[in-house]
Amino acid sequence: MHGLAMRFLGHSTVRMELAGRVVLTDPVLTSRIGPLRRVGPLPAPGDHADVDLVLISHLHGDHLHLPSLRMLGDVRIVVPRGAGAWLRSKGFAHVEELAPGETLKDGDLRITGVHAQHSGHRWGPRLTHGPQTRAMGHLISGDGATVYASGDTDLFDSMSFLGDLGIDVALLPVWGWGPNLGHGHLDPHRAAEAVARLRPRFAVPVHWGTFAVGGSHLLPKLRRRMRRVLVEPPRTFAEEVAVRELGTTVILVEPGERVPLPVTT
Repeated sequence: MHGLAMRFLGHSTVRMELAGRVVLTDPVLTSRIGPLRRVGPLPAPGDHADVDLVLISHLHGDHLHLPSLRMLGDVRIVVPRGAGAWLRSKGFAHVEELAPGETLKDGDLRITGVHAQHSGHRWGPRLTHGPQTRAMGHLISGDGATVYASGDTDLFDSMSFLGDLGIDVALLPVWGWGPNLGHGHLDPHRAAEAVARLRPRFAVPVHWGTFAVGGSHLLPKLRRRMRRVLVEPPRTFAEEVAVRELGTTVILVEPGERVPLPVTT
């Protein structure tokens, strides 16, 4: 695809080069997030040294990760509307807000916020104190290509409307970091249904194979479960999309790998 290059850095972090800009989605660049330990490779410094724009889908600590944002320097950070003042209070100066239905530009890139079916509270859906915003996804368009970065989400009705807009690449979560999934997430089967609604040319499974609960290797039953969920979800997703004959090509890459998109002229 002419003008678009991508690398899956792990979890929901994707480096995207499009329309002369470098974008990072939900950057997590460290070896740990609290009790979670990285089991895939650390992103190389060159993967985030020249970033122009950071897109944050929601406030959970594995998507808005303060230590990783500090590694990026004075970069433009786009957060869900209502989170700007909180993030600025943490020492970040170049913060802008975006809500579903709103659009901003960065050079020749056009970023549109879209709905996500997920909790937007910093500490989880059961708490009422602390930062609270709507979770969201992003449509990133430029040079004739459109990428949908869903962030964490479950299925929602207007996914079919997004498909009507024409999506070249969909970055879709297929699991998480634990042995089980909570509400507001896509598993491999629901992610395949998302493909049916979105109808992208290509789908890249993300949000898998990167983090595990620290100490899980000490419990045999949990260790076996984690071995499966660190490997199987994107493969099950690809198989489901193929069986349903949806016309979308799944590009499965391991954390740290370049996404081999076709080059068109």
